[in-house]
Amino acid sequence: MDKTNSMRLLDSRHVPYIVHTFSDSIRSAVEVAEVIGLPPSQVYKTLVVLRPKGKPMLVIIAGDRELDLRLLAANLGEKKLRMATHAEAEELTGLKVGGISALSLLNRGFDIYLDKPALDLDQIVVSAGQRGINLQLSVKDFVKVIRPRIVAATEESSPGSYEVN
Repeated sequence: MDKTNSMRLLDSRHVPYIVHTFSDSIRSAVEVAEVIGLPPSQVYKTLVVLRPKGKPMLVIIAGDRELDLRLLAANLGEKKLRMATHAEAEELTGLKVGGISALSLLNRGFDIYLDKPALDLDQIVVSAGQRGINLQLSVKDFVKVIRPRIVAATEESSPGSYEVN
């Protein structure tokens, strides 16, 4: 298997990770969790969210959670947010839905947000930037590499926005 840009990035920063491969017909984080034998609360999906003005956002949430656009907008001081369509997400990121990864899109002009419950985990599983390949790494390393803003983006998370340094 060829290394993805995400793997090369982690290698360059000496970040250990585990590669999980599965059928590229699987696009749902919940299905990925089932196939690799981990709980959906540990397999995160990257959603492309648009605001009326400003950069598009990558919002990373657990596979078993639903993005709450109102909550996210309130915590970011935005009036209105909307999910990108599949076509918009693919056009903006250059990646296929099911393979969108913040690790592949660093320094590409996206604001990156991570849902607060991720901080309660030791390990997180995220897309490697290609359908059918996910990477498992420590949450600490993931946060160190992508430097997201930690935010409440799903119902069960507590409100507020936190900077991670």
